[in-house]
Amino acid sequence: MSKPLIPPVGDQILRRGNVFTDAVARLLMLVSGWRFEGTLPNLRKFVLIVAPHTSNWDFPIGVMLMFALGIRGTFLGKDTLFKPPFGFYFRWLGGVPVDRSSPNNVVDQTIAYFHTREKMILALSPEGTRKRIEKWRTGFYWVAVGAHVPIVPVVFDYPRKRCVIHAPETMTGDPETDIAHLRSFFKASYACRPALYVE
Repeated sequence: MSKPLIPPVGDQILRRGNVFTDAVARLLMLVSGWRFEGTLPNLRKFVLIVAPHTSNWDFPIGVMLMFALGIRGTFLGKDTLFKPPFGFYFRWLGGVPVDRSSPNNVVDQTIAYFHTREKMILALSPEGTRKRIEKWRTGFYWVAVGAHVPIVPVVFDYPRKRCVIHAPETMTGDPETDIAHLRSFFKASYACRPALYVE
């Protein structure tokens, strides 16, 4: 096996990790066969959307890729995840607890969170669930619009074991057009369980 190719990460991106976490992540990539295509934009803040999201494997693979790149991603999680004994672990990974009882409140909280951070990558699934759904949830979109940050589409291509990083997309404020364009980057054939993803 050849050494996994890790794309360069710019100096504006929030970093994390050390020699140990870098080595472990790269070893896991080597053993698993996953590789990168594309490069993250050298920006201080952006929303990173990952799809298709059809498997429990998406999260550990995402963590592996994050540590391989050496970046600090932020993700939103149910507040119950952050209770003992595993709360510390999810916070260490970059998790932020949210109360999902009020979707609009989550969007407002996340926009405010962006405004208080000098650097931030919000990583999430636009589907918001592993179940088959016809339409994406739109919270990620309104966060990007409200925080005035671009969206970076990232594909998990399971059959080819590729993490494909696309160029940043600036939203126009027209959700129907913008989301249709973002969805064009993703296909059911990329999914771990293709039957659960609707193009």
